[in-house]
Amino acid sequence: MKRNSLSIVNKIVQSSPAVKQPKLGFYSSLNQTHMYTVLLDWGSLPHHVVLRIFQYLPLIDRAQASSVCRRWNEVFHIPDLWRKLEFELNQSATSYFKSTHPDLIQQIIKKHAAHLQYVSFKVDSSTESAEAACDILSQLVNCSIQTLGLISTANPSFMNVSKSHFVSALTVVFVNSKSLSSIKIEDTPVDDPSLKILVANNSDTLRLLKMSSCPYVSSDGILCVADHCQGLRELALNYYILSDELLLALSRETHVNLEHLRIDVVSENPGKIKFHSIKKQSWDALIKHSPGVNVVMYFFLYEEEFETFFKEESPVTHLYFGQSVSKAILGRVGLNCPRLIELVVCANGLQTLDNELTCIAEHCKNLTALGLSECEVSCSVFIEFVRLCGRKLTQLSVMEEVLIPDDDYSLDKVHTEVSKYLGRTWFPDVMPLW
Repeated sequence: MKRNSLSIVNKIVQSSPAVKQPKLGFYSSLNQTHMYTVLLDWGSLPHHVVLRIFQYLPLIDRAQASSVCRRWNEVFHIPDLWRKLEFELNQSATSYFKSTHPDLIQQIIKKHAAHLQYVSFKVDSSTESAEAACDILSQLVNCSIQTLGLISTANPSFMNVSKSHFVSALTVVFVNSKSLSSIKIEDTPVDDPSLKILVANNSDTLRLLKMSSCPYVSSDGILCVADHCQGLRELALNYYILSDELLLALSRETHVNLEHLRIDVVSENPGKIKFHSIKKQSWDALIKHSPGVNVVMYFFLYEEEFETFFKEESPVTHLYFGQSVSKAILGRVGLNCPRLIELVVCANGLQTLDNELTCIAEHCKNLTALGLSECEVSCSVFIEFVRLCGRKLTQLSVMEEVLIPDDDYSLDKVHTEVSKYLGRTWFPDVMPLW
């Protein structure tokens, strides 16, 4: 290996016109000796240096590098290198991404399963990749995983796997790890019984649970988690399993302060489901117990489905409207969301949001970030909004077509006025033309 590498280097040096060729004899021999020594140095790097390099390499490249020499192969099997691992599972016919080779996967399970602590599975949209991930999960019996993430890079492929197959594989990790602290299992067929197994084996260590879009989980299932996992600090779920009982369970004295609560409000059957309401007293109890909690809400609803929301004061801090939202709802937001920190409106229609934006600026004193797209605001009102918010508005992303020129301000003048009130240079965002 070293002799071949030296030969290649020599050929490169000799063929390069920019390199002056040495005379034969002592200097030529000395030059080759120096180059040979440099090549030897790569193989004699200290273990901790090679380990550091390997930690930055993708798994496939790391495996190939381990065959360079004996010392690098030794580093390849150091337990510290296997604490964090991402399995990439893709079908060559449907994905351009590299996939972790099956032989390498078996070698990892055989030799390094006990060392795995932070594990994630990144799968493409194919059912075969999701099933392969389940097969690997079912073999992780001698492990002490702390962080587990199941990530679908395109369509939620785990939902196409047999529910019994998925739950059986997942519970293997739940039962054997006993030290899980962070779990991301969104868009999966996890169910209430498997959550009870999770709680039975990891209640003392669980700190983060993300499980939005899990249709087989009920409000009782998530309530079981809140009741027994007193150290839970971050939770992500769908609105349909949010309940007064859950908020009160998270507000008990024995429960640690919740830091982050993400709620996805998604229309599964447009126009056919009426969303339930949460009592103000339940929200108040949560905020009293965890005054610093971020309440993040993502809305993907049609305008007529918003009737339940923001009729009373809401503790929401981050609010994202992914579909069209009416002027009336944005008006309620301004009046009833005093803790609001970030607001993103992706679509509204052709009616200007002048009054609503002014109301938000006047009542939401903590607002530091705003994003506007596919809606309309007059230039004068937008400048007044920025003036009211002042320099605390650290993030301002507004598409140029949102701003409507009026008698007082044209688009050319907007950036100057806004920059003055922000204390920094600002321009509206522009849609790129390809």
